[in-house]
Amino acid sequence: MRGGRWRRAASQIGRSVTVWAVSTVTMLVLAGILPDFRLQSADGDSATGIAVTAALGAGAFGLLSALVWPLLVRLLLLVPALVLGLLVFFLNGSLLIVALRLVPSGDSEAAPETAVIVAAVMSAVASATGAALAVRDDDAYRRRLYRLADRRRRTLPPGPSSPGTVFVQLDGVGHDVLRAAADRGLMPTVARWLGGTRATHRLTPWRTDWSSQTGASQLGILHGSNHDVPAFRWYEKAAREVMVCNRPTSAAELQRRAVERTGDGGLLGVDGASRGNLFGGGAEEQALVLSVAARRRRENRSRAGYFAYFSDPANAVRTALSFAAEVGREIGQSTRSRARKARPRVGRGGLYPMIRAFATVVERDVVVAAVTGDMLAGRTAVYADLVAYDEVAHHSGPSGRDTDQVLARLDRALALVENVAEHAPRPYRIVVLSDHGQSPGETFRARYGLGLGDLVRAGCGLPVPRRAGRTHSGAEARSAVRAALRRPVEEGGEQHRPTRRSEPIVLASGNLGLVSFPDVPHRMTREEIDARHPALLTTLANHPGVGFLLVRSERHGGLVLGAHGAQIPLDRLDDTPGPLEVFGPGAADAVRRTHSFPNTADIMVNSVYDPADGEVLAFEEQIGSHGGLGGAQGEPFLLSPLALSAPVEEGAHLVGAEQVHRVLRRWLRESNGPQVPLAPPQDQRAA
Repeated sequence: MRGGRWRRAASQIGRSVTVWAVSTVTMLVLAGILPDFRLQSADGDSATGIAVTAALGAGAFGLLSALVWPLLVRLLLLVPALVLGLLVFFLNGSLLIVALRLVPSGDSEAAPETAVIVAAVMSAVASATGAALAVRDDDAYRRRLYRLADRRRRTLPPGPSSPGTVFVQLDGVGHDVLRAAADRGLMPTVARWLGGTRATHRLTPWRTDWSSQTGASQLGILHGSNHDVPAFRWYEKAAREVMVCNRPTSAAELQRRAVERTGDGGLLGVDGASRGNLFGGGAEEQALVLSVAARRRRENRSRAGYFAYFSDPANAVRTALSFAAEVGREIGQSTRSRARKARPRVGRGGLYPMIRAFATVVERDVVVAAVTGDMLAGRTAVYADLVAYDEVAHHSGPSGRDTDQVLARLDRALALVENVAEHAPRPYRIVVLSDHGQSPGETFRARYGLGLGDLVRAGCGLPVPRRAGRTHSGAEARSAVRAALRRPVEEGGEQHRPTRRSEPIVLASGNLGLVSFPDVPHRMTREEIDARHPALLTTLANHPGVGFLLVRSERHGGLVLGAHGAQIPLDRLDDTPGPLEVFGPGAADAVRRTHSFPNTADIMVNSVYDPADGEVLAFEEQIGSHGGLGGAQGEPFLLSPLALSAPVEEGAHLVGAEQVHRVLRRWLRESNGPQVPLAPPQDQRAA
């Protein structure tokens, strides 16, 4: 035991000396290349003196990075996370200038802009050298991951421990997209897990609710209930307020309602961790979770994940460089798209390149680092959401070169999680799943020259502006960016408390539209709508871009309306699906369930769907969309280890996020025994 400690200490000292030596050489090389960076006096010094100066400077810079940087980052948690990312280079350069001032000769100096470059290069070289030396040293590798994730090792009971479970959500990746990416070699880790006779995992599709979006799906998966979540955004007449799933205050309220309905804290209630999600799932450890981002109390740890990651200066520099590269990549890709006059296409200017870089680089790196820390700390259950693919697919389309690159990087993240599992203090089962897919297609506005709101106004006899306002995408990544920036939480510019009460409120969730009349306190009936606006329902139902409408009828209850006067009561949809037939099996049940929600809109509008090419028409500025019925958006996946029981019996279908929750709960019980809170009796029977 004592000999092992001495060997580890000697190995650590050897690595530190090697990193110091490499940093010294790097500093000497940079001093020879960069004109505004010198390590000698104006009169010149001996080669030995310059080398000693470089060694002292490199050592001082390394010590400051190790000791001072974490304190700076903790203080800078008071500023927005994206601002912190932009300050990384400046702070690192400042540390280098201070280090040069500490060198006894006092002759070393660097211009501020040069110090930024030198510090970035030295941090990257030191990080790469340390990582290379630690590749064959499991203890060093484990210690580095602990430091990145800001976790302390737990003392586990002696002997073998029960398996932990890591749930990784690949936001927006549909079942067919994952299968194709594995077959084409884009995701070798997934392909290996599914590899024929040597497979370790099974791939199961599941079907979303009508509201095929992260808010409804993740709430159901983590908390067991997504009741009364009819869309991504909707108007609640009782509160006279627009609810938006990725608004922190709305997310907190939805989580509260789900807990109240189920009587249970959530999937992660026992020793769990929630990372990068909209909801906490009952986890005691939460970081980058939107439902706690609205809290202003000290116990709000939503942003703690940023400190866990940026506390390593080399890590911060590497992510900042990757961020800049991703911004450049997006600008290049969008420029090529415009030059080719690709169709369909949406605007990708403004702040979008930075939002994409945040989703595909910063959010991914921070969340993966938090997950690795949770695994090395031996947590029982971890649930993490990676939003990269969803954000890019909204603007580039669900398939193509842009999204292929994102899928490849997500696969590398899964490979890292798998690698860390080999070093964790307990075995881990890795479950990968998605919350919805994405359906391609041009926007409703691009095809017809007007938006859904314009069409509704025309049907109501209201003036239609010549140039209607652009609809914001509402992609999940924006919620994380807004929380990181501590900006106002409103998403998409909706009027959360409308002032012109007589005009309809028209909201969009992908290819699902919602029309509400705020001056009527109850859900209006078809008869009431016809009496007020005789042309509205006919205008909507007969428009070629609309697939069907859902309204409430005094005579029939729920009623589906389609073109050419089609109207089918909900209780007759199984026999006469009418407009719903093209949307496939399960559409009628999904519509009936949404009709039962108290906050379903006066008029629910689903766009047309073309089964030949799988395309829908988004009511938002998205060429890859989700939120309603139609195509791949409604078929996400569940990739689970063969060691766990099958999600459903052979020939059965996995339908709805609430049923996915019951499956995941069952798996936690299989792994960890009765310590996981039991579901209500009806949930146990359904599982």
